[in-house]
Amino acid sequence: MAQWNQLQQLETRYLEQLYHLYSDSFPMELRQFLAPWIESQDWAYAANKESHATLVFHNLLGEIDQQYSRFLQENNVLYQHNLRRIKQHLQSKYLEKPMEIARIVARCLWEEQRLLQTATTAHVLKIQPSNSFITFTLVTLGSKVQRFSVLQQIVTEMAGLLSAMDFVQKNLTDEELADWKRRQQIACIGGPPNICLDRLETWITSLAESQLQIRQQIKKLEELQQKVSYKGDPIIQHRPALEEKIVDLFRNLMKSAFVVERQPCMPMHPDRPLVIKTGVQFTTKVRWVHTEVSHKGKTSRRKFSRKFNILGTNTKVMNMEESNNGSLSAEFKHLTLREQRCGNGGRTNSDVSLCVISIIRICSSQLYVNVFISVQTHSLPVVVISNICQMPNAWASILWYNMLTNHPKNVNFFTKPPVGTWDQVAEVLSWQFSSTTKRGLTIEQLTTLAEKLLGPCVNYSGCQITWAKFCKENMAGKGFSFWVWLDNIIDLVKKYILALWNEGYIMGFISKERERAILSPKPPGTFLLRFSESSKEGGITFTWVEKDINGKTQIQSVEPYTKQQLNSMSFAEIIMGYKIMDATNILVSPLVYLYPEIPKEEAFGKYCRPEAQPDTEFPDPGCGECVSRNIVFSIVLF
Repeated sequence: MAQWNQLQQLETRYLEQLYHLYSDSFPMELRQFLAPWIESQDWAYAANKESHATLVFHNLLGEIDQQYSRFLQENNVLYQHNLRRIKQHLQSKYLEKPMEIARIVARCLWEEQRLLQTATTAHVLKIQPSNSFITFTLVTLGSKVQRFSVLQQIVTEMAGLLSAMDFVQKNLTDEELADWKRRQQIACIGGPPNICLDRLETWITSLAESQLQIRQQIKKLEELQQKVSYKGDPIIQHRPALEEKIVDLFRNLMKSAFVVERQPCMPMHPDRPLVIKTGVQFTTKVRWVHTEVSHKGKTSRRKFSRKFNILGTNTKVMNMEESNNGSLSAEFKHLTLREQRCGNGGRTNSDVSLCVISIIRICSSQLYVNVFISVQTHSLPVVVISNICQMPNAWASILWYNMLTNHPKNVNFFTKPPVGTWDQVAEVLSWQFSSTTKRGLTIEQLTTLAEKLLGPCVNYSGCQITWAKFCKENMAGKGFSFWVWLDNIIDLVKKYILALWNEGYIMGFISKERERAILSPKPPGTFLLRFSESSKEGGITFTWVEKDINGKTQIQSVEPYTKQQLNSMSFAEIIMGYKIMDATNILVSPLVYLYPEIPKEEAFGKYCRPEAQPDTEFPDPGCGECVSRNIVFSIVLF
């Protein structure tokens, strides 16, 4: 019976595991449509040989076309649509990378076999489903070891199992683990926090257990060899090579499984990891992504850079954590960096004004089931600062580095920083808001930022941005860089106007031309909130529509409110209480409807203190003095 047909007859609990194997990369529909053909191909061979992978991939597309023709004759519109969509997706993603789809399919088929073996042998072997296929094979081999007539077959089957393990291990370490490390980089700079290690730990533990079982079987072969052997005995010829291979596989797997689970971070700045201030405590955490209840070890911590000494406890015992299913972890909580001094008392890096790029290395040596394993892992590059005022540029360095490279040892990155594209920069800028608030940046907001960086352009996609343009050079007509300006606005949002930003009430980034275009058709009293373009420290203002005595539309703005002023005033209350003197010398509020047409009270009333009244006195942002209800606020075009 075909493998796919056997799978469909499994119990529900196994079918649920089957569903999790498939995704958009290899849809289950395609597995269903082409089941016999897929099972007839050598995907493992294709995964390691590009020419064969290319041939198999084009044959796959041909099989899809044949199925499409069959559904066309049957007038099955749904299946036609699904197949067309699947083919387009495969062509766009794998046409230039046929080995990648071969690895995905090979892995799915291997997992299917493992699931089938689990379902058919779990009640006899009483083993965990995660390693049932390999375990079942080992049990079978164990019984065959006692049969002298098939010893050559045993050695062959073991060699085949080791090759399969090698393939799976390379997939785990070179792809799955590398993918996790890249996702960790992205999460460090505000991207999606999809960095759970539990799934990887399950896979690595399963593979490690299977490797140890194979090694035990090889030991049994050695015992058999001592009892009886003969000229040309395959055990004598091949057992040493098999044992060397399995030990190498196990040692390399354990080395790869030692990772930095949480990158270095100062507890007072959890949203900006990898920036460390000298003399301030920071934490980091390592994890051995392998569940083993009987093993503990010591982990020492060192770093490559010669410019700093590490103070604090730099040796930890790896403990099992129930929250991580018994995994071994060590957390360093009270570490600090102290800058080394020259003999004359000066700093060794006196020529460096800001960024010192360093790597933190964590080491451990263990004797594990008679296999000596020396492992080490390292953090992503950290930026060391000596004053907290250096944080904005230091964080910009972390953003630029992790946005553009996945080579974590590239400490010379900033000797000649590569350029980034606007598409990359835009995504990272949006993450700076979405990671600490509930809203990222809209396309229109990002377009405004692109214009500030690159000038007017029809299409910014693919436009290149240099590191200097992003962080070092002053913007046109300003005395500060783009990043310094934007970072202060991010700080303003998080500390003073977070609720209004989360509600979507703040338009924020909008050009003056666009502002005038959308407000001019609106009735008087319509207003919007935007960030100041002239304030280095970060400011927010409101712009509204009014009519002059001749009935002509005017667009007015108030002088921006900065973080210093918002320390003592609620911005929502400022909006609710803001008044000006009209042409008849009557105090009125020029702010009626938040763009496009939300009543002011509906938007901001809930953020005002109950005792705050619309005519509450507010300081004038222009002069810094208290202004009573009888004095007009100063109004400037901005």
